[in-house]
Amino acid sequence: MGFFDKFKKKKEEDPDIDITLPKLKVGYMVDYDLKTWEVTEYNKYDWGDHVYSYEWELKSGNELFYLEQDDDEDETEWMLVEKVPFRSIDPGLGKYIQEHDDPPEELTYNGVQYYLEDNGGGYFCRGGGKEGAEFLYWDYIDRSEELIISLEQWSEERFEASVGKYVEEYEFTNILPR
Repeated sequence: MGFFDKFKKKKEEDPDIDITLPKLKVGYMVDYDLKTWEVTEYNKYDWGDHVYSYEWELKSGNELFYLEQDDDEDETEWMLVEKVPFRSIDPGLGKYIQEHDDPPEELTYNGVQYYLEDNGGGYFCRGGGKEGAEFLYWDYIDRSEELIISLEQWSEERFEASVGKYVEEYEFTNILPR
């Protein structure tokens, strides 16, 4: 074994080399949009029939975003969203859902028109565990198919909203354990 072969073998055995976005763990650091973000939480969504999506909470200073991975028909989609006050979408939206069992087919937020794309129910599994909290969701997309709104209902009167956009895996770089 030559001198350089020792280093080559170590690199091949090092699990932290070539970390990809789906392998993010709590405590890892990742660069996005000229900032370094720390992964502060990991969660899993169970949609039934062994179908899952994943979420990483990313924090940089006072900013908090959620990176979501969804495998949809042989394609992995990535979304970066932030939670917003539910009433900021529409002050009467919660009451509308309670009266009609669903939100409207179209929403306008910050002057952009969104259209209902998907809805259903699932389980939110904090930390990627097996036990989850049941919820309903409605996903909206804008005409450009780049911007998204997600509405979630956790109980009769508890709603949450997030807004964001589709992103590409290559936009996230320098993934390193802390």
